[in-house]
Amino acid sequence: MAASVSGRQPASSTAAAVGTKIRLRRQQRGMSAAEMARRAGLSKATLSQLEAGKGNPTIDTLDAIAIALSIPLADLLAREADTGPVYRPGTVAEPGEVSRELLRRISSGNSLEIWRLRVPPETELAGVPHATGTTEHLLVSTGHMTAGPVDAPQDLGPGDMLAFVGDAPHFYRTDTEPADITVVLASPINT
Repeated sequence: MAASVSGRQPASSTAAAVGTKIRLRRQQRGMSAAEMARRAGLSKATLSQLEAGKGNPTIDTLDAIAIALSIPLADLLAREADTGPVYRPGTVAEPGEVSRELLRRISSGNSLEIWRLRVPPETELAGVPHATGTTEHLLVSTGHMTAGPVDAPQDLGPGDMLAFVGDAPHFYRTDTEPADITVVLASPINT
């Protein structure tokens, strides 16, 4: 990972998300940063770094924070639903090497369906909005297409991944070649 201009590693999206949750839960409880740090056995500076998404806390530190907030540890780690499309461009693997890439983490509490969608050339297909809270994930195997929410479509090629809220109007449109796409639908399980 490249260092930033200041020499520090850039904050990861996970660290930023955890920091935001710590601050939100602390504020919801009307707790000052000093009180939160005292209850968790941390310095105020460490808590400030964590809330800013610039720390790399251990599980023990997160557990102490969760106890101080009187919440389950999993509440700090659970990812909320995305508010907008998530685009991951395809990457090139080094010849002869195994390549693993985390494209998307889907939280528990979802029903998952995996579909294969093959769209002929020069075809536009309207996506029917799914149940409220559904997220649609597209992974292009072959071909090129424009797809996603009608108000924020994305041009996609082989290896590209796009995730978007699937409970709104969306579409898929190919150009002069067919496209083969894996579609994963993550819908909340209503209990």
